[in-house]
Amino acid sequence: MNRSWAAVSRALVAGTLLSGLGACDNIRATFGLTASAPDEFSVVTKAPLTLPPDYTLRPPDPGAKRPQEQQPRQAAEAALMGNPGGQSAGAVKESVGEVALLKQAGASNVDPNIRQVVNREFTQLAERDKSFTDKLIFWQKAEPEGTVIDPTKEAQRLRQNAAVGQPVTNGETPTIVRRKRGILEGIF
Repeated sequence: MNRSWAAVSRALVAGTLLSGLGACDNIRATFGLTASAPDEFSVVTKAPLTLPPDYTLRPPDPGAKRPQEQQPRQAAEAALMGNPGGQSAGAVKESVGEVALLKQAGASNVDPNIRQVVNREFTQLAERDKSFTDKLIFWQKAEPEGTVIDPTKEAQRLRQNAAVGQPVTNGETPTIVRRKRGILEGIF
């Protein structure tokens, strides 16, 4: 009986130790010994905006203009002319230096269609530049535009014109005719 009791007690101690090992993580977490990542769903990026009650505020009249609102044009003029009070640009008196600078820059004779001119020039630049996807999709190099002059035949033509005493523009300029590329040419 003594032996069986010793075996049972050993088994109980071993079982207690094994169950205690399984609970080590829980015990460490309970005592704050393990680092845990924050829950991304419980993180608040900005604290909610709360204002203390102000009993002097009155509700706005329906349809009335808000006092802090500006028209977009007035806001742009205020930002450009440096008058944060939102005064119109006409109310600000320009300095002598500003007037001289504007006169020197030719601000008095401004093209009224400048927006269309800029858009047209930008469109030409955008058409000239190819985006990454265009380069990826149309990976073959495009054939260069224009005609290519055959240099040896052109030099011979110019020498013949000079020997005969004719002008340089006389005769047809020899060009190199490109052959058509095959569909799969250039892949391999």
